[in-house]
This record gives sequence, structure tokens and C-alpha cells, in this order.
Amino acid sequence: MAAVINSITKAKIEKPEPVNEEVIFEGGVMITETDTSGIITYANRKFREMTGYTKEELIGAPHSINRHPDMPHAAFKKMWETIKRGEMWEGYVKNMRKDGKFYWVLVCIKPKLDKEGNIVGYIAGRKVANRQDIKQVESQYRQMAKQEENS
Repeated sequence: MAAVINSITKAKIEKPEPVNEEVIFEGGVMITETDTSGIITYANRKFREMTGYTKEELIGAPHSINRHPDMPHAAFKKMWETIKRGEMWEGYVKNMRKDGKFYWVLVCIKPKLDKEGNIVGYIAGRKVANRQDIKQVESQYRQMAKQEENS
């Protein structure tokens, strides 16, 4: 089982084994903020409720704490390239909860800038994912994951 280390508490947080059961995100907005390395600095109540992690577990943890293993690395590579350029990124993401169940969201990530225009972190908002789009994205992600396995 994989684990992440919380940079504030130094706690080792074991990631669960995936459970093939979807929890539908039915609304509201899940918001997180990270530093430039992807360490969570803020997670709103909706995000904590959906993921099952506490505020203490999330703040200081890498955002990969809820990454589902079905997500291809290439999807996140493109995301990081985009936001590090100072541009907004939007895409579908399959995430994993603390109990191992999964959920789909449409994520919008934008850089957080200081007064001089330097990127000091990122803000991500998640909303309900379109069910038809998920089917298409799942197929694309499976193809990307196969390419990664064969590389």
C-alpha cells in the first residue's frame, strides 16, 4: 500500500487499496489551495467531507493523497506544465477517497499570484462531472495508461 507523508505533522498516511465503487459528487464546490509543490495549504469542508480526510490529515499533505491509480501520469504532467506557465487548466479527474471508493470531478486549477505576479501556489475548484464526458475521458485515460505501461 502506498503512503504519503504530511510535511507539517510528519504523519505517514496510508493510502487505501482502491474499491470499485463510485460515490457520486452531487454538487457544491470542493476547493483546495496548494503551494507551488502541490502541498495542500487549504481544503474546504466540502472537499474534506467528500474525501473523508480530516483537516489535520490534509493540510501539509501532498495533493496526491487522493490520486486514484487509474489516473495516467501524462494527464497530471500536462496539468503541471499548464499551471506552471501561469495558465488555467481544466479537466476531468478520477480521485480516491480515504475509504478507497472513487469519485469523478471536473477540476479547474489556476495559479495564485503575489503582488509582483509571481506564482505562489494554486487554487483548485471542483464541480459535478458530466456523465457522458466521463465515459469518453475514461476511454482516453485507459489508452494513456496502456501507453505508459508499454513505454
